[in-house]
Amino acid sequence: MNILVFGKDGQLGKAFQKLFSPLYLPGVNIRYVGRDQCDLSNLAALSHFLSQSKADLIINTAAYTAVDKAETEVELAFAINAKAPELMARYAVEHDATFLHYSTDYVFDGSKKSVYVEGDLRNPLGIYGKSKAAGEEAIEKVFANSADGQYAIFRTSWVYGDGNNFIRTVLRLAKEREDLKVINDQYGVPTSAEWLTQVSLNLVLDQQLNLRKLASGIYHVVPAGETTWYGLARFATQAAIDAGVILKVSPDVIKPISAVEYPLPAPRPMNSRLDTAKLQLTLEHIGDMSKLQHSKQVWSDGVRAYVAQLAQDRLI
Repeated sequence: MNILVFGKDGQLGKAFQKLFSPLYLPGVNIRYVGRDQCDLSNLAALSHFLSQSKADLIINTAAYTAVDKAETEVELAFAINAKAPELMARYAVEHDATFLHYSTDYVFDGSKKSVYVEGDLRNPLGIYGKSKAAGEEAIEKVFANSADGQYAIFRTSWVYGDGNNFIRTVLRLAKEREDLKVINDQYGVPTSAEWLTQVSLNLVLDQQLNLRKLASGIYHVVPAGETTWYGLARFATQAAIDAGVILKVSPDVIKPISAVEYPLPAPRPMNSRLDTAKLQLTLEHIGDMSKLQHSKQVWSDGVRAYVAQLAQDRLI
């Protein structure tokens, strides 16, 4: 089996490398692809790259994620987030391959009062969200009229891992400043990149690491629970203190503010909570209860472990 992992330098790409590296994979060839190997904004180059790959499984963790910058780099955002995934989907259909693609809560406007389910209407607010929504729609359209190939679009939120993210920014500021203000009226679920990659593979690979036949479609993949950016900041700073890190800011000093008090070029959804019932039901049908239980991890457990590891590695 030949596996292509796009986005090798991002948080999810690095998580896949960490996940695959200790596994014994006879007969499996994995190629990690970054911008140096294939620029996804160059669609002709991507098409040629795919045609030469002989890939059986394409994992696309690459994305244009500069949410505010996307407002002025519209063409680039759509090339990477919509056109490139469409080409990958076409390859999968033409070569009867499996395609895994990662998307975002930003495809929704955040106005719903309850959790979002997979079939809810997309209504993105900014260019980043619109480009990711266009990517989802393009993938669905490519597979709609074909019996060949299969795909899964994993929607997630607030990802953190090996790279720049909200948690690391908060902890850096907590070491530098004596006060912090964090938004407290945007709701979502912090998601570990390592946890997300494991849950993804649990869905598509069996115990022998062979590809499963899956029901193509969109799956919401986030841990259990919910919080706000303010709640996450307080929890992360306390976890760092518990791990022995000396900070200037304690959780009680962090001040909650509303989103309107911290204006940004691109609007963000106020509600990013995603319902994962479809994922749970699918894993239940597979019959591996340990994988089902793993998918139900509470977000705070993942964050606590992540911060403890950062402290151990002296990265905060």
